[in-house]
Amino acid sequence: MANESKAALLRSKSATELADELVELRKEEFKMRMQRGTGQLANTARFKQIRREAARIKTVLNETKKSKASA
Repeated sequence: MANESKAALLRSKSATELADELVELRKEEFKMRMQRGTGQLANTARFKQIRREAARIKTVLNETKKSKASA
C-alpha cells in the first residue's frame, strides 16, 4: 500500500521534476559511496532505499514515455 502511494506521488510530477529528483538521488548515492570508502558511513540501509526510489522514478518515466509514444 505504501508503494502505491509513492508511485502515485511520482506519477503526479512532471518529467523534469522526476529527472531532477533522480539526479539528486544519484548525487546522494555517490556521496554515500565516498563515505563508505573512508569508513564514515553511518546509515548503510539508505543505499537500498536510494536504489529503490531511483527504480520507481525510472519506471514512472518509462511509463509516461511509452504512453506518449502510443498515443
